[in-house]
Amino acid sequence: MFTGIIEETGTVKKIIGQQVSGSIEIKAHKVLEGTRIGDSIAVNGVCLTVTRLQHDGFTADVMAETLRRTNLGQLPIGGAVNLERAMASDGRFGGHIVSGHIDGTGTIQSLRKEGNAVWVTIAAPASILDLIVMKGSIAIDGISLTVAYVDPSVFKVSVIPHTGEETTLLSRRPGDIVNLENDIIGKYVERLLRPYTHSNEASNETSTESTGLTLDFLREHGF
Repeated sequence: MFTGIIEETGTVKKIIGQQVSGSIEIKAHKVLEGTRIGDSIAVNGVCLTVTRLQHDGFTADVMAETLRRTNLGQLPIGGAVNLERAMASDGRFGGHIVSGHIDGTGTIQSLRKEGNAVWVTIAAPASILDLIVMKGSIAIDGISLTVAYVDPSVFKVSVIPHTGEETTLLSRRPGDIVNLENDIIGKYVERLLRPYTHSNEASNETSTESTGLTLDFLREHGF
């Protein structure tokens, strides 16, 4: 488990077998402290297992499913990536629960400066947007951020200077692809509600009365 608080940015040194599956070698320093072979490190939000350690970096295997669902297959040699070690049991929980399992990708639409912050607008598929709520959390390339706006086609986050300096997000440009992970709590709630919402949709076709647990019921009672 991760928290979305990036520890450092690393540099891609080598990618082997980029078409189907292979391995990625990352230059890093801070995340090597206390790391052993078999440990997990999130690379742009993707949970990878360390298979080799070097004095100035680490190597991790990358499978085909990871390349299909994330932007790792598009990384250039020398490109910067966000890095975070798995959370220690005695560590501070500074962000939100991040599993390192990417739900999909989004596309940077724009970056707009406002005061000391930068608004980042990201287009994403409906499967991602349906699980985003205002003031909720989302991981963008592994960065824990608060959603400040969402509509049926895009969502926006406001990035403070510290986050901009410590991560790769503000070096992105319109058209760039970013990894997205929805809040795990929202995904579980959606999964648990699915049988009830589907049941109510079916019953509403033949009856004006709604039974069972519905989203309207939850809203009415403060959820």
